[in-house]
Amino acid sequence: MSFLTKPESYYEELVCEIIPQKVQSSGLWKGLAGGSGIEGWLNFAFPRVELVIALAGLILSPAVIGETASAKLITTHAVNGVGVFGALGYAGLLFFSGVKMDPTMVITVSRRAIDIGLLAVIPAAVLSITSLQVFCYNKEEKAKALGISIGYFSSTYPVITCMLNELKIINSELGRIAQTSAIVSDLFCVILFMIISLFRENVDNALKQLAIIIIYTSFVFLVIRPAIKLLIKRIPKGKPLDNFYLGLFIFMFLASIVMAKWAPRFRFLGPYVLGLAIPDGPPVGSTLVERLETMINHIFLPMLFATAGMRVEKLFFIIRNHISIITISNAAMAITVKLGACLLPPLYYNMPLKDAFTIAIIMCSKGVVELAGFIYSNDKRIIDAELYAVLFYFVLFMSSIVPMLVKNLYDPSKKYAGYNKRNLMALKLHSPLPIVTCIHLPDDVGSTINLLDVAWSSRDSPMIVNVLHLMKLRGQSTPIFISHDKTKNLHDSSHYENIIASFDKFEGNNWGAASVNAFTAISSPDFMHEDVCTLALDKTASLIILPFHRRWYIDGSVESDDKYIRTLNSRVLEMSPCSVGILMDRSSNINHSAYNDPLSKHEYNIAVIFIGGPDDREALTFAKRMALNTGVSLSVIHLVAAENEEGDDWGKMLDAVMLRDVMNIGYIYYKEKKVTDGPETATMLHALVHEFNLMIVGRRADLESPQTSGLREWSEFPELGALGDLLASADYYSRCSVLIVQQQQTIT
Repeated sequence: MSFLTKPESYYEELVCEIIPQKVQSSGLWKGLAGGSGIEGWLNFAFPRVELVIALAGLILSPAVIGETASAKLITTHAVNGVGVFGALGYAGLLFFSGVKMDPTMVITVSRRAIDIGLLAVIPAAVLSITSLQVFCYNKEEKAKALGISIGYFSSTYPVITCMLNELKIINSELGRIAQTSAIVSDLFCVILFMIISLFRENVDNALKQLAIIIIYTSFVFLVIRPAIKLLIKRIPKGKPLDNFYLGLFIFMFLASIVMAKWAPRFRFLGPYVLGLAIPDGPPVGSTLVERLETMINHIFLPMLFATAGMRVEKLFFIIRNHISIITISNAAMAITVKLGACLLPPLYYNMPLKDAFTIAIIMCSKGVVELAGFIYSNDKRIIDAELYAVLFYFVLFMSSIVPMLVKNLYDPSKKYAGYNKRNLMALKLHSPLPIVTCIHLPDDVGSTINLLDVAWSSRDSPMIVNVLHLMKLRGQSTPIFISHDKTKNLHDSSHYENIIASFDKFEGNNWGAASVNAFTAISSPDFMHEDVCTLALDKTASLIILPFHRRWYIDGSVESDDKYIRTLNSRVLEMSPCSVGILMDRSSNINHSAYNDPLSKHEYNIAVIFIGGPDDREALTFAKRMALNTGVSLSVIHLVAAENEEGDDWGKMLDAVMLRDVMNIGYIYYKEKKVTDGPETATMLHALVHEFNLMIVGRRADLESPQTSGLREWSEFPELGALGDLLASADYYSRCSVLIVQQQQTIT
């Protein structure tokens, strides 16, 4: 078994052998690890893959194994040869950063993002350039120091976006602020880099390179971009990009790198500008990213990090050079000033100190962009081996410490903590019921509207439905959240016009009793839970309805099984600021309009399987609301243990009060059944499932009871709870849909 394929448990056991248990349990250990136990230490020790690759390159460098051994293993020509592929990977990174970025975002960024982005660069740049003018007496040294100074006072969009993705906070409020600020900062840094680079050249050469950049940029945006838009119009909707055009874009990317021959100071600006000219999203941007980005990020780019480490000639050194001392002092001052300057705008806009400090740290992050600049300076002999080693360790330190600090300081899930009661049981009589319902595919629309129709809304007890259409982010780096204006023409929104039209019809059928607000979230599946929970928090929702990740054909066989939806549901269950219901639809042929007619004799049969606990009480509360619909027949089946079970007396009392209320309602059928264990419960449900159109059960994830004993051992979907997992089984196939309910997890 290789190092990269060993399971995490192997490393946990290894660390346990090396580090005493007393040290592991100490506060200092947990604080450094950023968590509790071995898992946090592992995250601290190996925060980012590129750092591991850079350290691997460092091990092969003369600084570690010596010049003789290094010369035998890896020659200078080999390093330069591998470095060519690394440079190709870096050019690809900038190209895809441009492809995934929407240039129009620069126009729409908030004032807060502009302030943070500019203050992240200007004060540190002024300080660095001023100190170089004062303390650098040698003109040649001053030019060298000025050329590399942008590497430690810049804030680059690709580096910050990659880090936010790795930390899984790009969809959070703080992540969105940091990303838009990075766009402003990166744009300003590019302009500043052009000025500094041209300043170092003679006038004729500087004007020549500037003219080349202007001509190239104009050609890309005035000729190539319109041609690509014309191509997109000719591609049928939903059809992928042809391989011929894919090859053409690859050729254009490689040709953009050749611009470095005429403008060497801006050798990688060509791919970045070309990427910006390519429209983000499908069909062109998404196809390029899906087909090529993995190869760039996992094959070519790691070579850059490896060769960066191989170039280090001194592991431990004494700083003697005047320029090295100035550079280190400049870098330290720039980071300090940058940190302080980035704190001011968030505090001015009344952001909490902890979040403001986190944004300031994010804007100080360093990575591949800065490292590539230092590699170029080393190869061109602008800096010597000692200074390169200093700058390499500087980037290594910053790119490891920043993610660790951000991870410890910022937890986006804390804002969803249930300090306020937002569940169905907490709603007052006749108060509006705010719901967030999620839609992935058009097939989800019918089942969701069926449930909302049955859930019953009236003018006295209205329902506020917030429909969130979730779409996967393709070929873009910035997540998008759209609030649809009902006054707009639906044909302007072809992707979701059918979804909005269906819910508008639902609103019209329940005029005065239901209102609908439509939203679309376009983001990575790994971060969609942030959009769901944030919308529920903003709309003070009492219930989130999520579609189940599995779909069935009419004969009971599995049609689709989306692991991303399953992961999303699990994360929402864990972080939700309100109650959650997972809807497992197996009745797509039901005509829901029949249940709106109070004169209809057709009954929609609903059963609540009640054992006890907060989730079951929440499920019963929702079912009691449905029972107000005259087209609905509700049965409450109370499963009682054959032997008296021990448990929370207060919880048992709440269960008894709720069941006593149900027994006093004439239009609800109450049945009590004794069961001895889980298998008997499974047999009973198997017999009942064909009698109902909908079964509602509590999730009861952390509750043990005799009625469900033994069911968890064969669980396929543990996130649904024992009964929910049982009803999701293929053995329970019927036309009966299932709703699994979890009450809001409050913090007292």
